[in-house]
Amino acid sequence: MSRRLSFYARPLLAAAAAVTVLSGTAAAAPVDTPPGRHTALAAALDDTYYQDAVGKTGAELKAALHTIISDQTKLSYSQVWDALKVTDEDPADSSNVILLYTGRSQSKNDNGGGSGQWNREHVWAKSHGDFGTATGPGTDIHHLRPEDVQVNSTRGNKDFDNGGSELGDAPGNFTDGDSFEPRDEVKGDVARMILYMAVRYEGNDSFADLEPNDQVDNGSAPKMGKLSVLKQWNQEDPPDSFEKRRNDVIFERFQHNRNPFVDHPEWVGSIWQ
Repeated sequence: MSRRLSFYARPLLAAAAAVTVLSGTAAAAPVDTPPGRHTALAAALDDTYYQDAVGKTGAELKAALHTIISDQTKLSYSQVWDALKVTDEDPADSSNVILLYTGRSQSKNDNGGGSGQWNREHVWAKSHGDFGTATGPGTDIHHLRPEDVQVNSTRGNKDFDNGGSELGDAPGNFTDGDSFEPRDEVKGDVARMILYMAVRYEGNDSFADLEPNDQVDNGSAPKMGKLSVLKQWNQEDPPDSFEKRRNDVIFERFQHNRNPFVDHPEWVGSIWQ
């Protein structure tokens, strides 16, 4: 039995699950999750999904997680539109999505490339490794998020770091010539998405080996920085209910793999010491 099937078969998961898996187009996961949902689910995950990683550290932990999360369903780039309408649904308004950097709630149907619309932001900039929108890293919704077209353009392919000038159209976000600093509420989200990509894509599936480093202005190299800052953001902004729910929905509805750093933020320090 596969890791996914054995995980779904467990009664503990069935009791804890807040998302119903449906065929075809389905409603988003319930916004309000029952008390203890994530505690119960975390225990089930460690006994099943993460069983080959628990207790490991460093390179052994990274290798184990790579094997686990590489077992996934891949989406096309066009399918990403509909997926993001579910994964990033506004808990207060099911007709809207929450944009990553601005935090704005916007109609799910107001997507595209026009001014004021939202589009698909690659948090690991697709030029860093030249994977474009290819099925795989270019369509992995663990790092694709809805974002305002103009703000997405401002971020461009910059690495992440502290500092710069505040964006007038996205207060709380800062940028300079070679880096971008997101608002405080999603700093940890950004860090965990970047580090997920570094574990998932190791250069053994026709794509570049994506790795974090401690610099900015990485250009087209398959590197993203700044690692020391990303580690700090992971600690300062732990996973919230929105990020946890998003991880669950991606696992249960779409890709059937997880971002391990949402479930175990402490694994960041175990791998990148």
